[in-house]
Amino acid sequence: MKISGLEKLTLGDYPGHIACTIFTQGCNFKCGYCHNADLISEQLNGCLSKEDVMTYLDFRIKLLEGVVISGGEPLLQQGLKELIILIKAKGLKVKLDTNGTNIEMLRELIEERLIDYIAMDIKADADNYSKVIGLDHFDFHQVEKAIELITSSGIDYEFRTTINKEFHDLSMLENICRYIGNEGKYYLQNFRDNENVLERKFTGFSNDEIQDLMQALSIDYTNLKVRGF
Repeated sequence: MKISGLEKLTLGDYPGHIACTIFTQGCNFKCGYCHNADLISEQLNGCLSKEDVMTYLDFRIKLLEGVVISGGEPLLQQGLKELIILIKAKGLKVKLDTNGTNIEMLRELIEERLIDYIAMDIKADADNYSKVIGLDHFDFHQVEKAIELITSSGIDYEFRTTINKEFHDLSMLENICRYIGNEGKYYLQNFRDNENVLERKFTGFSNDEIQDLMQALSIDYTNLKVRGF
């Protein structure tokens, strides 16, 4: 289990809960606009053990309500299930941030009721997925299977897309909305540049541009919202 960091307190990453966030190391995507670019490589940048995490949770057990497991891509991690079992044994809820590509692990965690909230990133539509995630080839059926699995799970969930002008436009977002449908929660998150971004060449949308996108999309997709607007 590669744990590279711990945000000791967050009020916004797990909706409605006081939580901490565990960051796992390594991702199977190479999104150029990733704001956690130092977590893409499998090489650890710092290292925390499961014991370190458990010690912190014991220290904060009266304050925390949940734990967010983010990355990187947590579902790549051997030992993830065992870590979650330890967290749940302390009476804490678990939110998983994922790109949804490890279907079998995701299904196992859902079937064993080990996660309480799933946040899945949907990067693009089918025609543009490979380009957006920085890979030569990608089977988009993985995304479709993950969407179906999550929406039928009975677990609280959200889908989300971080948007930038270089990749995303109204047509692409309309396609993503069709994949998701008009049920559940779907958030657009505007790209914001910082020093941790993998490639410093992306730009976010202006407030007026986001309002225009929302006006066009929300006619048919009332579950769509903007986060941080």
